[in-house]
Amino acid sequence: MKLDRDLGRSLLKEMVRIRRFEEKCAELYSAGKIRGFLHLYIGEEAVAAGAMRAFGPEDAILATYREHGHALVRGIAAGAVMAEMYGKVEGCSHGRGGSMHIFDAPTPGSTRSSTAPRRKSSNGSRAARSSRSPTGSRRKV
Repeated sequence: MKLDRDLGRSLLKEMVRIRRFEEKCAELYSAGKIRGFLHLYIGEEAVAAGAMRAFGPEDAILATYREHGHALVRGIAAGAVMAEMYGKVEGCSHGRGGSMHIFDAPTPGSTRSSTAPRRKSSNGSRAARSSRSPTGSRRKV
């Protein structure tokens, strides 16, 4: 299979971005700045960079423990994910999920919409995400 040069560069850029984010998380965790558990995505960057391209904006993504890469590629801003690592209310899960429970969707019955900053996609629009409700129906966030 021949890989288009632009696609290859785009994938590499995402993988390097994930790796640098994870290295910073490891550094901060070792310094005691990030508390609780930390499950790094180092060595798995290609999975998120490649697999996330197969999903559409209406698809819900569920990952377990090592989801930092998924969140970054899906469009959650690195600052919002890092704030979550610190347990800050500005985090994508409002500081309640930490490293293992990153999400960017309103909870069932909630009247709030997602407030986590989203990075802009290459076409300038905000990356869209969706979530499944407990009944299995999809809703955009």
